[in-house]
Amino acid sequence: MKEVRSISFRLSKLSPPQFLALGYLIVITIGAFLLTLPLATVDARGLNLLDAYFTATSATAVTGLIVVSTAEYLTVFGQVVVLVLIQIGAFGFMITSTILALILGRKIGFRERIIIKEDLNYFNFSGVINLARYVIALTLGIEFIGAVLLFFRFNRIMPLGRAIYFSIFHAISAFGNAGFDLFGDSLEGFVGDLYVNVVITTLFIVGGIGFTVIADLYTKRRFERLSLHSKLVILITVVLILIGTLGVFLLEFYNPNTFGELSIRERLISAYFQGVTPRTAGFNTIPIGNLTQATLFLIITLMFIGASPGSTGGGLKTTTIGVLIVTTYSIVTGKKDPEIFKRRISDITVYKSLSITIISLFIIIMVTFILSITEGFGFINILFETVSAYATVGLSTGITGELSSIGRVLITITMFIGRVGPLTLAVAIGERERNNNIRYPEEKLLIG
Repeated sequence: MKEVRSISFRLSKLSPPQFLALGYLIVITIGAFLLTLPLATVDARGLNLLDAYFTATSATAVTGLIVVSTAEYLTVFGQVVVLVLIQIGAFGFMITSTILALILGRKIGFRERIIIKEDLNYFNFSGVINLARYVIALTLGIEFIGAVLLFFRFNRIMPLGRAIYFSIFHAISAFGNAGFDLFGDSLEGFVGDLYVNVVITTLFIVGGIGFTVIADLYTKRRFERLSLHSKLVILITVVLILIGTLGVFLLEFYNPNTFGELSIRERLISAYFQGVTPRTAGFNTIPIGNLTQATLFLIITLMFIGASPGSTGGGLKTTTIGVLIVTTYSIVTGKKDPEIFKRRISDITVYKSLSITIISLFIIIMVTFILSITEGFGFINILFETVSAYATVGLSTGITGELSSIGRVLITITMFIGRVGPLTLAVAIGERERNNNIRYPEEKLLIG
């Protein structure tokens, strides 16, 4: 009893970022343990510990990178473990905890509300529990609709029970921006299937714009009435979709290894799908390893930017890059404050955006540098894999399964950092009490 109280006391002393990081680590560890069981794999041996941690992290971080085929190597039990981890990752650790608390009739205290706010990237404390309930209902509702829509197509090509299972799995994986599949080749078999392409992309676009934006759109309905956050998310999202689609279409148009045998209609569908999926979705309809170097670099850029705050996706986030662009434009045009849509962006938001960008670049550079030493692949492939892991995308040029033990550990850590959030994790590690009332004398620096 004393030990339980001691553990509870220690947990109560953790800051919200530290609690979140620990929570995700515990979920991953439980998932990894289940995947090591003989029941989890077809050969009845279970995954080795390193591969189990890699797979559990990839699922919880809603990434989709795999070292063993989910379709061929894992049993239904193993696949369901992955699916549950994806769902927890899509909800967020604290939302999952809230579900359990609500079921048990437990009261959600102020400390839990702080952590939920942190996990959802929400602005304030008011309405946090209502938002949590909304996230739960919205997620399950959209996943249900997606599963029903996919069932109509899958039921034509597979038995009833298999069609139901595949529909549920891929709807959850798509909305969660996870990228796990049960076909073995992602969605390459549906390269020209407009119906499947539209359903899947709609699921991960909606999942990637963020729950607060969806709520804002539902309640206010008109663009001019939306919050600045929602307006910036929608603007950046539309621009990135257009850039991605047009870029892939033009860069791959004459590539015989990707678009070579496709009609113009199929090329347009493929370009749209592959232009949208780097926004942390992880599915592909054309072989990623066959893309041109220019297309790979375009996708790396899109992956790095990623989805939006408070969504099921990862990456730098649309609003972060939006704030940096607006701030840069304001400096170039001589404006005192960064402004957009007749609203001023606060200094703290600018500082936070810069911090996240610098930390993200540092992590990607360091991991890419180390992998360039330990792995025998081309630089573009290593950079692609690193950014894909960090942004929790899950796309790969095909090198994931061939990574060394060091490489797998590094990618696992990178996925974990990407899911928890670089700034959250940095604060969790380095947090300490500091007197913020002290201000030192200002001195100018030469810049540029």
